[in-house]
Amino acid sequence: MQKYGKKRILLGKMGLDAHDNGIVIVAKWLLDAGFEVVYAGLYNSPESLIQTAIQEGVDAVGCSFLGGEHLFYTRRLTDLMHEKHINKVKLILGGVIPPEDIDELKRLGVACIFTPGTLRDTIIETLNNLFNEPE
Repeated sequence: MQKYGKKRILLGKMGLDAHDNGIVIVAKWLLDAGFEVVYAGLYNSPESLIQTAIQEGVDAVGCSFLGGEHLFYTRRLTDLMHEKHINKVKLILGGVIPPEDIDELKRLGVACIFTPGTLRDTIIETLNNLFNEPE
């Protein structure tokens, strides 16, 4: 399904949110669609995710949120991405994210946001389009 070479995506959860069913399923979908997935697992800090992103040379960082901490952690992630000069790495979010927070997350630099119930094909198509956009 991937058209223009494999893209590497780092997936992980931050803080104490241990609900990883969704992100594990999405990781499998991405692997099946031809993406390379680096799974960081649970209990990451923004600093550890960004360090892993740099070490692994990923094209995107994907984070899943359940407990309402998405704005706090996204601000820290985007600050670190600017600080470490990895602004070309796409930031992707998923999980329980209230519609009223989406504009703020986009303003912070989030490339795309997937909420509960987003279909597999929609995620794959959105990511393929995201990675195939001109820089």
